[in-house]
Amino acid sequence: MSTDAVIVGGGVAGLTAATYTARAGVDTTVVTDGESTLARNAHLENVPGFPLGVNARTFLDLCVEGAQEAGATFEEGRVTRVESTDDGFTVETVDGASFAVDTVIAASWSDASYLADVDGVGFLDRGSKTFVDADEAGRTGVDGLYAAGRLAEQPHQTVVCAGHGATVALALVHDADVPYYHDWVTPEGYFTERDRQVPPGCVEIPADERREREARANERMREAFTEPRGEEPTMHPSVVAAREDDGEH
Repeated sequence: MSTDAVIVGGGVAGLTAATYTARAGVDTTVVTDGESTLARNAHLENVPGFPLGVNARTFLDLCVEGAQEAGATFEEGRVTRVESTDDGFTVETVDGASFAVDTVIAASWSDASYLADVDGVGFLDRGSKTFVDADEAGRTGVDGLYAAGRLAEQPHQTVVCAGHGATVALALVHDADVPYYHDWVTPEGYFTERDRQVPPGCVEIPADERREREARANERMREAFTEPRGEEPTMHPSVVAAREDDGEH
């Protein structure tokens, strides 16, 4: 299979990056390996738009849905190797899947071992953690290879990682020369009645479509938050192991 971009990791950085690349017209595949570490959060707070916080799993589900709405596709699997090629990269998973891609965004946490065979990638050892050396926009020492979120030494905060995912995605779009201005949805006439072309990535919509979009969005939010989530947060593996040991003695 072939795509323009593979994003490794389905946490908030990877999901936000996927939303932005897909929306800009980049053919985007997210390769995920199980649930995000955000699912360990008992109640997600300090997120704009949720003054009393939000269930972390609900938030993640909506982030996935947003990426899908933008056009991103998802594949389940653990990436084991990324290799540079003449045309970009080959991304391989433990199950034998292979993706021939132009660009890669590494947004997994906390494993960067799959990048070990890519010449030019720098790694930063910080105690027990290994980060990918990247600039503020996520560019590594290898053209077409980016790092986002925690793997790029960003703080744990959800909003910070989401914002960095967006920044990295826009760097990828800029570097790929994809025609793209920004993602505004504007009232009809916002550009055209000033004798301007609607920029790439933007769209003008009439009032009836604006009301329809708002109604659909409101209904989706009501569905998402009608009932409390039944799942418990995922406990840290070391705590699970300690509890199991205590139960055995």
